Amino acid sequence: MLPDGTYDVFVVDAEAGDGDRVRLELTILAGDHKGEVVSTQAQGLGVDELTVLGTPGTLTVRDGEPSLVLE
Repeated sequence: MLPDGTYDVFVVDAEAGDGDRVRLELTILAGDHKGEVVSTQAQGLGVDELTVLGTPGTLTVRDGEPSLVLE
């Protein structure tokens, strides 16, 4: 996983999971990790996997735990 910090990201792939979970592939847009792709899961977004494709957002990592806010 990424070091603690805040990262601008872009959703490049998404896949529906169990219940309201969505598996997301995110590309980091700037900084030392620019171009890296990270995987995470989100829950409670209220949208399907096709809706989030191409969406920018902010990934925050604190104490090794990711938190994602999509625009």
